[in-house]
Parts: sequence; structure tokens; C-alpha cells
Amino acid sequence: MKKMLTALFGALLLITAASGALAQQKDATGCKDHALFTRMPDYWIHSCQHKQFDSYAFKLGKDSKSAVEGEFWRINYYPQAKLESKPSELQIMRNFQNAVEKAGGTVVFSDKSLSTFKLAKDGKEFWIEVTAEFTGKHGLRILQTQGMKQDIVANAEVFQNDIRATGHAAVYGILFDTDKADIKPESAQAIGEIAKLLKSDAKLKIAVVGHTDGTGSVDHNLKLSQSRAQAVMQALVREHGIAASRLTFFGCGPFAPVASNDSEDGKAKNRRVELVKQ
Repeated sequence: MKKMLTALFGALLLITAASGALAQQKDATGCKDHALFTRMPDYWIHSCQHKQFDSYAFKLGKDSKSAVEGEFWRINYYPQAKLESKPSELQIMRNFQNAVEKAGGTVVFSDKSLSTFKLAKDGKEFWIEVTAEFTGKHGLRILQTQGMKQDIVANAEVFQNDIRATGHAAVYGILFDTDKADIKPESAQAIGEIAKLLKSDAKLKIAVVGHTDGTGSVDHNLKLSQSRAQAVMQALVREHGIAASRLTFFGCGPFAPVASNDSEDGKAKNRRVELVKQ
């Protein structure tokens, strides 16, 4: 009788353990689905990240990427242990592709385990990356494009002190549309301070030098940095009456970094305009 009770008790422990192993896994603390997508059935959020402003390099082709800036979400989904048949990579990709296209979005790039989508919704632009594994695990990288709230204000006096001390000054308040040379409206204050600097010293001549991070090809970044530097110079002439003879422009591309391109913070520091005394 004693042996029978012991065996029965052991069997109950095994059943309890098995039941516990298949218990519903809860989402990681503080994590939730993004408003753009529902989740696949029987999935939970393993980890997530949300940043008010960041940069992420989305894949545009086999060998090309483009860094996009704005509000950023990273969400990683795992299948529940009870899910016996895991969806394939293709099934996961097609689910998200259909959802994006139904909402009016487009496929930018797609292969077996990674897809990039672009979606305009409610006046907002979203970039989306979906990655998938054969295990059924998949991840979302979602970025809503927007200009950064500028906390550090460009200042003509600071520019002047930097130029006197080192011959050049970095300007971080000038923002551009992604992968373009179109200056965003929120850049007006910084450009105005450059004009103030030039008006305070009629003999000062400067080169406006554009810099990029290391994302993308060298040739593309050289052309982009030059176009952006030219756009700033033209804004100074057109909007502030600075004589064109006092200005020149140059594109340095990724060749003069001030921080490592291995981190997003470093990349943000490298994307800048500099004023170089001539």
C-alpha cells in the first residue's frame, strides 16, 4: 500500500510539472503590441524596447541600407510552448506583408528571413522591419519618422569661440529629410545662428562642411553630405542675405567621424554640419 501511494504521488508530481511547463507564458514586463499590428495566435513578447528618438538602418536591397530617424520600437515574439506546429518563416512574412499592404503600405525589400515595409497612416510615416526564424520566433523593428526635439540650442557665440580656438565649429541643430538634402523647418534656429555669426564679423568666411555616419555606400554618402552642405549655404544666402562670396561648401561623407559608428549614439554625433574658417 505504501509503495502504491508513493508511486501515485510521483505520478501526480510528473503531471503537475508537465502542466507547469506548458503554462501560458506572460509578456515581458512593460511590453505590449504596437498599435499597427496584432500578434499571431499563441505568441508572447519575450523582450521589447522603446525610444522616443533613435536611428535605425533599414535594408533597401541586398547590399544597401538607409538610416531613418524617429520614434523607435523593438518587439521580439516567441511561440508558446503549447504551440505544437510553429509557423514557417514564409508564413510569418506573408502575414505581415498582407497586413501592411491592406493598410496601403508597400514592400521595400524582402527575402526569406527579413522584410522591410513602408507605410503612411494617419499622416504619419512608418518604416517596418520583420525578421523570422525557423523556430517560429520573429521580431519587429518599427520606426515612426519625425524630427528630434532639439534640446541643445545652436548658439552664435559658441560657434565663434570654437572657431577661434580650433578653426571650426560643429552644428547639431540642422535636420534633413531621410536620405535627402531637404532642410527641415525645425532647422531654422540653427541656421539663423550661423547667419548671426557671419553678420557679427564681416570679414569671416566659412566653408559649410557636411558629414554623415557610416551607413550606406561611401559614394552615396559623399554626394549626400555635399548636397546637404550646399543646401545650408543656399539657405544662408537666400534667407539671411549672406554674400555667396563669403561661403563655400564641401561634403566629407563618413571620413571625419567624431565618434564610433558602432552605436546609434555615435552615428548621431557623426551626422552633422561643421563651419570651417577660410
